Amino acid sequence: MSSIPSKLDLSTFPNTYVLQAHVPVAELHDIEQHLIESGAPLTYDICEARLVLGYISKSRRAKFELQAGNVQFTPIDALDPSDTVSPELEPEIPELPPVKRRKLQDTETESTTDESTASEHEDSSTIGSETEAELEVEAEPLSQLSISQASTSQTIDSSPPPELPPKPYNQNDFANRIKVVNLQWLKDSVRLGNPQDIQKYLVYEAELLPSQPSSQTPKPRAAEPVPVQIGPEADRKIPVRSSIPREIVHRAKAEAESKPEPRTYFSRASKRDRVSAAAKHDFSNRSFTSTTSRDPWPQRTRLLHQTTSEHEEGVSGTLPPMPDWVLQNKVYSCQRATPLNSPNDAFIAQLKEIRAARLLTNDGIGVRAYSTSIASLAAYPYQIQSTGEILALPGCDQKIAHLFYEWQNSPDHRIQAAKDIADDPVLKVLRLFYEIWGVGAATAREFYYAKKWRDLDDIVEFGWNSLSRVQQIGVKYYDEFLLKLPRAEVEAIADVVKHHAQRVVGERVQCVIVGGYRRGKAESGDVDLILSHPEQSATAGLVDKVVKSLEQEGWITHTLTLNLTNTKRGQETLPYITNTKGAGFDTLDKALVVWQNQPQPNKGVGDAQGKEVKNPNPHRRVDIIISPWRTVGCAVAGWTSGTTFQRDLRRYAKKVKGWKFDSSGVRERGSGKWIDLEGWADPRTRCKDPLEAEKRVFEGLGLQYQEPWDRCTG
Repeated sequence: MSSIPSKLDLSTFPNTYVLQAHVPVAELHDIEQHLIESGAPLTYDICEARLVLGYISKSRRAKFELQAGNVQFTPIDALDPSDTVSPELEPEIPELPPVKRRKLQDTETESTTDESTASEHEDSSTIGSETEAELEVEAEPLSQLSISQASTSQTIDSSPPPELPPKPYNQNDFANRIKVVNLQWLKDSVRLGNPQDIQKYLVYEAELLPSQPSSQTPKPRAAEPVPVQIGPEADRKIPVRSSIPREIVHRAKAEAESKPEPRTYFSRASKRDRVSAAAKHDFSNRSFTSTTSRDPWPQRTRLLHQTTSEHEEGVSGTLPPMPDWVLQNKVYSCQRATPLNSPNDAFIAQLKEIRAARLLTNDGIGVRAYSTSIASLAAYPYQIQSTGEILALPGCDQKIAHLFYEWQNSPDHRIQAAKDIADDPVLKVLRLFYEIWGVGAATAREFYYAKKWRDLDDIVEFGWNSLSRVQQIGVKYYDEFLLKLPRAEVEAIADVVKHHAQRVVGERVQCVIVGGYRRGKAESGDVDLILSHPEQSATAGLVDKVVKSLEQEGWITHTLTLNLTNTKRGQETLPYITNTKGAGFDTLDKALVVWQNQPQPNKGVGDAQGKEVKNPNPHRRVDIIISPWRTVGCAVAGWTSGTTFQRDLRRYAKKVKGWKFDSSGVRERGSGKWIDLEGWADPRTRCKDPLEAEKRVFEGLGLQYQEPWDRCTG
């Protein structure tokens, strides 16, 4: 049986980098220690590495890690991007053996060294392997005795050298290349005692591109020449690099391991701050992010580009006739009509991309500013021709005018910031996570920065049990939830829900489809329904009864949340001052359910053998909201309007009327008194249906009624 080397030697390997994703901190330290003990040239900069190790089995994930580390590379065509590590490397991964540490106390075994070992130390060019005792010996000329001893040792050790195992790689393979290798390669190499063939564990290989020289990069200083002493002074002690610092490091690590490591607890607030700091570092100095947070000094005002004709238009007043809301400077979007389609949709689409990036990068101020500008542009009835028109609109400043000028003069009508957003690898992952049902922008950043997840497979493999039930369903039906619903399907779902509600509380139940459907969209992402009943007692607990009836017939596959907040409050309007933290705009009874249309009233269809087959219909998201009749107009107005229109309804009620408006009703901010905008107090003046109640809400707020298709603020 051939002997296995007792120590792994990786000193001839290129610069090696260890990916931190999915590697616990303690295990990461052990891996790095094994690499150091094996002589591997470990680096902490992936741009300097030629060999990258990590828990990776897919080439696209490896490619993403290189891109995230700013490595400049181009894929090698010879390596199929779909290739992955062989399946036998995926199952149970054995742990690395404990790192062997050298004894630090002086013993006789350390002082008496084998002659062959001593000769190896003398012939070695590495000075750092000498012992502390050898450092105290003054350098002397080689005596005749030492020469004879050296010759004797050569004659004694006359046996042929043992056969070396074949090299696990060819050094030429790493010339101007970088390879990503599964970490199992290191574990197998440590277990077997010699480096294994890298090709078997190879995940991804790319050719490095030459780095672009930077004028800000300082030039490395030339190494200072070491003076050579000749003559009697050569007998003095020669300074050599010792291994004492390394021994001290070993001793410190040994003492640290002997003590229990204190656990570090992070509050949710501190975790959020660390995630925000990481995102801020990643997105600093990007074209699509705000500069106010990273530059404490006020910036110079950029001059707005204007042609002579544009300037003359602004002076002579030859701009198109401005709408009244522009002339009167009405800043709230609920004071004007915003149609579904705008003549400036192409430019607005670019601004929406920037707004989405601001949302994902934790720039709430930027999101609100862009939302205000987008709503104003969408309400403008003419196709914008000049920057002067932009500056005339409420909520649009020079920033938007500059972007319009860039868009207008771009050959492909694309803003550079929008191009950068589309190409940014981090934003692609954040957008992927954000589109999971139940995951907001903050949670998407936590998945990426705190948990180091990069795709849906990472979530399933490393964090499935940490997800909420809503998030698990969102991941499970991710592709199906992205499918849009045509208007006919939305109407069919509403009919089924209304039919079951009438079963429960009678024929007087009213059902209103709200959301994007009521604003006139051809397709919807989900279905939002409001149920109400003229009798106050009929809506108490109604959502629970309707959901149970739908579940019994198999229309609802999952009930994710079912809230009876309004029923527990006695179906009263939300108090002005509430102890409920983060009550938000909507505090009504509601259920968030997963819906699946059935081909027949019974569940499933049998095949020829009578077995039940899988339902082919996609799963849909349905929100069932219950509103008492006394405030149903507020609920319909809030749930129908676009996001910015809905926000401005609250702002207008607060700033202009001194009221607090939400979907459960309106209260006076000073006294907290409920304000009856819908005429509920007198039975003779009560509304006949929810749509009449909605019009009374606009009238009570002092606003002109806007049709649902004129509330598309984007």
